[in-house]
Amino acid sequence: MLIQDRSKPLIVDLGDERTYELVFSGLVRLPDAMRRAGLRPGPVLIITDTHVASHYRSRVDALLKGDGWDPLILTLPAGEATKSPKHLQAIYDAALAWQIDRKTPILALGGGVIGDLAGFAAGTLLRGLPFVQVPTSLIAQVDSAIGGKTGINHEVGKNLIGVFHQPRLVFIDTHLLFTLPRREWHSGLAEVVKHALIKDEAFFAWMESEWPRILARHPEVVPDLVYRAASIKVRVVSRDEKEAGERMLLNFGHTFGHALEKSLGYGTFTHGEAVTLGMLAAVHMSRRFHRQVDLPRAEAILRQIPLPPVPSSLGLPVVREAMLADKKKEGSQLRFILLRNIGQAYVTADVKGHDVDAALAFALGRP
Repeated sequence: MLIQDRSKPLIVDLGDERTYELVFSGLVRLPDAMRRAGLRPGPVLIITDTHVASHYRSRVDALLKGDGWDPLILTLPAGEATKSPKHLQAIYDAALAWQIDRKTPILALGGGVIGDLAGFAAGTLLRGLPFVQVPTSLIAQVDSAIGGKTGINHEVGKNLIGVFHQPRLVFIDTHLLFTLPRREWHSGLAEVVKHALIKDEAFFAWMESEWPRILARHPEVVPDLVYRAASIKVRVVSRDEKEAGERMLLNFGHTFGHALEKSLGYGTFTHGEAVTLGMLAAVHMSRRFHRQVDLPRAEAILRQIPLPPVPSSLGLPVVREAMLADKKKEGSQLRFILLRNIGQAYVTADVKGHDVDAALAFALGRP
């Protein structure tokens, strides 16, 4: 059982009196939360996508208009391909044609793609606009909406163009997660498991005990799951805003995962699905260096996250080549996040090619 008071906002404290709240409440409280974050009714540019708009566009529009806001809603195509220069330009064009000023907030209503893209636009338009995150996916509520990372993809790799731009508010309504497609729910579980593996063995143990209900998205476990996972991200980014040290641990599984995502072709696997495979590889590599790592325990959870089949034609050299575009490398050396045990992670570059191949082969079920 997790004992936590979910009525209390989580506070990201970046020092120098720079703080913002993660408010957990029903969508109807969004206008009040925006006021408490120091935002006053006026023009607001809302960025969303076609999937989310079909569920929540009209409701958010009515809620904000009812509080005196003047929303302009830009609905973009859903999917990873939207995190691109083309759609960033579409935001710039809409915002500048609307004659925004430096007090005009940009509100991201969507998952990680919309949050990253809208946040980058907010960080660069007029050298920085107020930014509000209203994440609608599990992966966004527990991870990508928290901490100020924004950006778009380049054909060389994911998230290679971006800025740190912290939101004024992250507003989390866990009820929004029940309209997620099942695949997106399972994809988001990868980031939840990641947080537990790197920082919180007790949380991991709770997930083990509740795993069937978590997979089934049972209403009794979803709020606790989201709040605990988000609290881990909040603690880490509060201590390390721009990934100078501890925040790098949040990339557990991502060096492998981003390379797999690129090698398979963006859109074949979701980000979370690729990271699930990446974590399997990272746990296996961890066990090679630290025999006390409980590989079967971690594998038992990760193997239950549903994944598409990996084509047998995918060769390990292709994945290794894709790793070379990883933005977290130092010079020619890749950095990996490994575990000393569940809940205890660290960063290393002391990894050999045969360790990488063995880890990938394990994750992909290759002999």
